[in-house]
Amino acid sequence: MKTLGTFIASLLFCISFSVTSQPQMQEENIATIKKEKAQILVFTKTMGYRHKSIEKGVETLVKLGKKNNFSITQTEDSLQFNAANLKKYDLVLFLSTTLDVLGTEQEEAFKEYINNGGNYMGIHAASDTEYEWPWYGKLVGAYFTSHPNDPNVREAKMNVVNKEHLSTAHLQDTWVRTDEWYNYKNINPDMEVLIYLDETSYEGGTNGDNHPIAWYQEFDGGRVFYTGGGHTSESYDEPDFQKHLVGGINYCLGR
Repeated sequence: MKTLGTFIASLLFCISFSVTSQPQMQEENIATIKKEKAQILVFTKTMGYRHKSIEKGVETLVKLGKKNNFSITQTEDSLQFNAANLKKYDLVLFLSTTLDVLGTEQEEAFKEYINNGGNYMGIHAASDTEYEWPWYGKLVGAYFTSHPNDPNVREAKMNVVNKEHLSTAHLQDTWVRTDEWYNYKNINPDMEVLIYLDETSYEGGTNGDNHPIAWYQEFDGGRVFYTGGGHTSESYDEPDFQKHLVGGINYCLGR
């Protein structure tokens, strides 16, 4: 009887341990996942105008990553756009790229990456990129067409129309800042606009009342965020613009 009693006691203990330890193991697994840094590929290749702010932008993203649990890998090598390499990244960020930066095979690999749940973020001249690839135009949301001149950098007022998004939750209804303000063409009507430019606040706008400057969307399998800011190096020192970028990144990462 002692042997049977010992066996039953041991069995009950094992069942109890299994039930009580499972939630603890789940919590530990969740904690481990949270500690893992998201991997972001920052693409900065230019085949046209090269912004002097690119290096400052990368430097800022690296610093922001250390505070916000993501890691930055910068490249200007379009051959990095292959299936095996892109699988390593949770987000691909085009930072002021210009003109035709990807070959046909690289385009196919990038599209497949998005179709399989990869994510895309564009900053400033990312909309001045891949004009001959209509799919990319729909992905980024609009193409650059022009900007004010003499000077090209000036102060403007922006109207924040969605403050529930991670990239705009910290902003007031009106955001006034200095940058180079793009005019756009082929604006994707399906994207969700976060901020509109107020063309009455500066000279050189050509889009009228429909002048988006920051937006997001889910497109063809992935999450997309774009902001037209970031022409100047000084942009990346602005706390509000930094929070705007981090919010866009976190949206793309599904956080």
